[in-house]
Amino acid sequence: MGGFFGVVSNRDSVSDLFYGTDYHSHLGTRRGGMAVRNSDGIQRSIHDITNAQFRSKFENDASSLHGAMGIGVISDYEDQPLIIGSHLGTYAIVTVGVIRNLQALSEAVFKKRATHFSEMSGNEINPTEMVATLINQGTSFEDGIAGAMDQIEGSCSILILTKDGIYAARDRFGRTPIVLGAKDGAAAASLESSAFLNLGYEVDRYLGPGEVVFFNESGFDQRRPPGNKMRICAFLWVYYGYPASSYEGINVEVARNRCGAALARCEKCEIDLVAGIPDSGTGHAIGFANAAGVPYGRPFVKYTPTWPRSFMPQNQSMRDLVARMKLLPIEDLIRGKRLLFCEDSIVRGTQLRDTIQRLFDCGAQEVHMRPACPPLVHGCPFLNFSRSRSELDLAARKAVKEIEGADDAHLDEYSDPSSERFCAMVDRIRHKLGLSSLSYQTLDDLVEAIGLPKDKLCTFCWDGNG
Repeated sequence: MGGFFGVVSNRDSVSDLFYGTDYHSHLGTRRGGMAVRNSDGIQRSIHDITNAQFRSKFENDASSLHGAMGIGVISDYEDQPLIIGSHLGTYAIVTVGVIRNLQALSEAVFKKRATHFSEMSGNEINPTEMVATLINQGTSFEDGIAGAMDQIEGSCSILILTKDGIYAARDRFGRTPIVLGAKDGAAAASLESSAFLNLGYEVDRYLGPGEVVFFNESGFDQRRPPGNKMRICAFLWVYYGYPASSYEGINVEVARNRCGAALARCEKCEIDLVAGIPDSGTGHAIGFANAAGVPYGRPFVKYTPTWPRSFMPQNQSMRDLVARMKLLPIEDLIRGKRLLFCEDSIVRGTQLRDTIQRLFDCGAQEVHMRPACPPLVHGCPFLNFSRSRSELDLAARKAVKEIEGADDAHLDEYSDPSSERFCAMVDRIRHKLGLSSLSYQTLDDLVEAIGLPKDKLCTFCWDGNG
């Protein structure tokens, strides 16, 4: 999905920029970059971080860069930040999100015969350069940002580094968060509030959907008020978000604990041990164990120092290898046990199937699975949610096709946990994974665990409402 961090200070801010950007590395993407502004102009550094930590690639840059303001990004795939020269001045820009109508936008700007794109990769236009092109059509940054937001289909949150300070613009429907933070002589904007904790920043507030602010070391100035419609991605609390972060004032780990407790209230199986598929299933499992009064344990531990996130490699066999090599079983906690695992979600299920078989190979008596969200029935059109290239990669859609002969038949019923079709789909997935039992979180319980009204959440991947 990606994340960013921007800071303006009355002193050199590269250290804060370096660590603040690094605190977004858990988002598991492939490119990293920083840009700082000083009396010499804008200095920029971009590196591939597919198989290396952000810190290891940027440590030397952090010691050579200098400046009182800068922006950094962990990017899905494209090079960022970009340095742009326009009638608005020279600026650097980073974005988070996904532009679904990139081709249509490029055709529209080409018709004007007054632009070109230079940041091409794999014959594709760099989405961030497209955003800059749209912004440059405005008479001011505020005007250009508003125009870009109106034209983009998908989602896009933006940081712009100018000679006077930084613009922070949240996606039109707030699908991704932006939190503002401040400390003596400095102000910052971040996707993850956890980036502030060890850098001395206090949360000032969360931007509203479509809101635009300008900030420098003196503080924040609203340039565009928030809109009335928010659809923040509910999956942030389920999986993507970092446990120490809060969005809209709601902490991720606390929401996951509540989610696990909701699963426990519906539990009927006799079990010996509750565990989480590490790491994102852990918070859900702790909430389940505490509510159910069943021991929590770690029959798997994760080895992370040298392996990337398991969904990152493009090749499925490599994704499976990464997932397998990272999980190390503890047989003494598995043998003869009736195990219940909490997982954030079941996406494709290919890696999970191998994990479950390994538990049985280690002597597990039963293996039960409780995903913390409903079945993923729709692919996400708003964010780069996973590496799946087709909705047919989703375990739920595969099951639907096997049952119906078509992958898109009766999807409303397959999203309804009270329907016979839903039960048939879940049983098909359970059988494919080799589980003793499988029961999903209901959407109502998930929404309650998060703590926001449903009409402020995007739940498209579960029920088609975005």
